Amino acid sequence: MLSEKGLIFFPMRELEGTPENYQLNYENVFFPASDSTRLHGWFVPSSDPKVNTTLLWFHGNAGNISHRLENLALLHRYLDISIFIFDYREFGLSEGQISKAGTYLDARGAWNYLVEDRGIEPSDILLFGRSLGTALTVDLASREPCLGGVLEAAFTSSHDMLERYFFGAIPRELLQSAYDNLGKIHLVRAPLLFIHGQYDEAIPVEMAQRLYQAAQSPKRFHLVMGSGHNDTYLVGGSEYFRQWQDFLEACLQKN
Repeated sequence: MLSEKGLIFFPMRELEGTPENYQLNYENVFFPASDSTRLHGWFVPSSDPKVNTTLLWFHGNAGNISHRLENLALLHRYLDISIFIFDYREFGLSEGQISKAGTYLDARGAWNYLVEDRGIEPSDILLFGRSLGTALTVDLASREPCLGGVLEAAFTSSHDMLERYFFGAIPRELLQSAYDNLGKIHLVRAPLLFIHGQYDEAIPVEMAQRLYQAAQSPKRFHLVMGSGHNDTYLVGGSEYFRQWQDFLEACLQKN
């Protein structure tokens, strides 16, 4: 029988580093998903204790949080806000077995941890999703009054993505639950920043453009010229991070 693991999700257990490798202070955090599955993440505080803004990061479908360390360190340097990045079930040190349905429970658990355990106001939380993580960002932003959302390498729906790889003959086992960004994006009232690589080989830029057209304002779209799926923050250089800075400033002013 086919399963989502190995076809949709490619989790890795071993952590290849920590924020300490990039001279960042951090807390190891273990917290429950909304079904009580034990999850693991890192909370990297802002260097300024007066800063309340926290980035909640939903990563893609492969590896684990240690494979985002360079990206995390650069975002922390340019934005100087707190960052909470965590692993979905079966990734890294998180327990459980991965599934699309499970990732929704994990995302809710991460949100609840920030709001309930750390006492962070929802309006101070900036959601960030990359690739698969954009589905969790859109879902939460459609339900919660967050500061804003950054959607990098966003796709329209899991059904559309599966059709790309299975040419329409999608195995039933892979349709048990779904990600539907296109069906939810109109419900998001918070500001949105779309970022996409010009030559993204995994998720065509046209998908993100369809989402952008369907989204409510305020919204922005930044195309990273010359980049693919995983190298936007490297190829994009200082302009990539300036887009983040400008968007964050606009969100804070609106807030």
